[in-house]
Amino acid sequence: MATTSSFDVSTDERTDTVDVTDHVAASIPDDVETGICTVFVQHTTAGISVNENESRLRDDTEGFFEELVPDEGHRHDQLDGNADSHLRATLVGASESIPVEDGDLALGRWQSILLLEFDGPRSREVTVTVVGE
Repeated sequence: MATTSSFDVSTDERTDTVDVTDHVAASIPDDVETGICTVFVQHTTAGISVNENESRLRDDTEGFFEELVPDEGHRHDQLDGNADSHLRATLVGASESIPVEDGDLALGRWQSILLLEFDGPRSREVTVTVVGE
């Protein structure tokens, strides 16, 4: 059995981190006990990550990407000025897969599913596909 659903996430800053764990958990069908849940952001300047949802770590993560990939000096900037956002999203990746056990996301104690925004503020569409039984 496979199901796909989606939800929208609004971001407030150019670089932002939003916890989407509850949205993803709500997307798991009631009749799925065991399986895999894939979370995918349908954009090239945002990513999905599994990490701790702690405000200082979120700030550190955002700062890390801003330091790692400079805002300017990229060839793609000649088109639309957001090459840094694309490069940061490439490092994070567009998806994560999380096991489903006993009908719930099998995340570790401190793990959350985070949308990382690199070109906001924007509205982002996140797709959740659950395959299970």
